[in-house]
Amino acid sequence: MERHIKMYTENLDFFYGNSQALHDISIDFDENRVTALIGPSGCGKSTYLRCLNRMNDLIPNIKVKGRAMLDKKDIYDPSLDVVTLRRRVGMVFQKPNPFPKSIFENIAYGLKVNGVKDKAEITRIVEKSLKQAAIWDEVKDRLNESALGLSGGQQQRLCIARALAVAPEVLLMDEPASALDPIATQKIEELIAELSSRLTIIIVTHNMQQAARVSDRTAFFYLGKLIELNDTDTLFTKPELKQTEDYITGRFG
Repeated sequence: MERHIKMYTENLDFFYGNSQALHDISIDFDENRVTALIGPSGCGKSTYLRCLNRMNDLIPNIKVKGRAMLDKKDIYDPSLDVVTLRRRVGMVFQKPNPFPKSIFENIAYGLKVNGVKDKAEITRIVEKSLKQAAIWDEVKDRLNESALGLSGGQQQRLCIARALAVAPEVLLMDEPASALDPIATQKIEELIAELSSRLTIIIVTHNMQQAARVSDRTAFFYLGKLIELNDTDTLFTKPELKQTEDYITGRFG
């Protein structure tokens, strides 16, 4: 299969003040495939994920070295519009964070911010996004009710729909199912599989079974370094390094 690289980082270093959190991370992300980032807590997975849409910019006194490229353009170029970047590279967080608005307004909000004014167009995209996130049938009769009345799993799928509404090309997911029960988790995993046919997805997960189920490629992080990157089946069945094997077999971490 021919590889189309949607996004990549090259020799990426990241610092919180004088403390270096990421060391020389180079990863290619294939278009329309799922890449999982695994590793123990505090190893830099989420920090790295947030480098990919510049969410770390919101933290004072940070520094980034190296390159992070989207369609061959450096996302840290000073001329780049960060709002446009975050529309193209959407994010779903660990804890569902719906706005305290109606279900409809949760999805419509991003469209309005991005300049969509036509009410019929907004309604069409809201419905399409909720369908893409596999939650339309559950909410179609209560679109004007508060999103905060939904269950945790429904709220997370609503947040995925919200991210999809502005038509991102890349979707970052930071442990999207860690706060959910097994049935809701299964729905999120099925959704990831379905979305990957048209989106590049990068998911941080603590759950190695989940990484094995949902991803095409897996990157193992430890202490802010990329230890091993390979096709998921290979990494889990024939890892090249003992350190990777020890982690995936539960000997440490």
